[in-house]
Amino acid sequence: MQTTFSRLKIISAAALLLAASAAHADITVFTSQSAYLAAAGNTGVDTFDDLPIDALDSPLSRNAGNYSYTVSSVGASPILYGAGTGSDNWLSTNSRDDSVLFSNFSSDVRGVGGFFFGSNVQGGYAAAQSVTLTARNALGELLTYELALPTQGSFIGFLSTGAFSDLAVSTAGQVGIWPTINDFSVSAVPEPATYGMLLGGLGLLGFMTRRRRASQH
Repeated sequence: MQTTFSRLKIISAAALLLAASAAHADITVFTSQSAYLAAAGNTGVDTFDDLPIDALDSPLSRNAGNYSYTVSSVGASPILYGAGTGSDNWLSTNSRDDSVLFSNFSSDVRGVGGFFFGSNVQGGYAAAQSVTLTARNALGELLTYELALPTQGSFIGFLSTGAFSDLAVSTAGQVGIWPTINDFSVSAVPEPATYGMLLGGLGLLGFMTRRRRASQH
């Protein structure tokens, strides 16, 4: 009887912790693509290779695998810019002080990521001092990450325990540097089935306890 009661207390405590976690949606940052993909689950990637190296009206409606989103330029100019080498295209802004804003994600999206760096006026790679990334979830919680000395291989990913709202990317204030993104990843983290398992476990243990009590009479 004591063992069963102890198990009930443990499962009840776990259920309360998970419920509290769900009520407060947190954002986690990943600096490793492999770690992000392992945690994210179902992920689609928008390579931007279909974009011309030229000015692009925004907002753009895009897809990363099965997930949709909108990307726009925020600031003085509404124009985005297709940057890159021609064989590996990227996404940037037309004005270097503007931000790239990813938003309007599919309702099941919980994570975003990609390679973030700087480009020059010709759309080629340029060494930036930093890239500022600001992630926000549906509860309005913000996480700002400063990516120092980014290269074309600098990956950053964000996962939220609640619905993802938007991601802003900026290199504002750096002379001759435009914010640039490649291989933008969008992830729909599966909703945890743990709640149902815990409730089922509670019900089962309660039933077992009642049976044991009945059998003792």
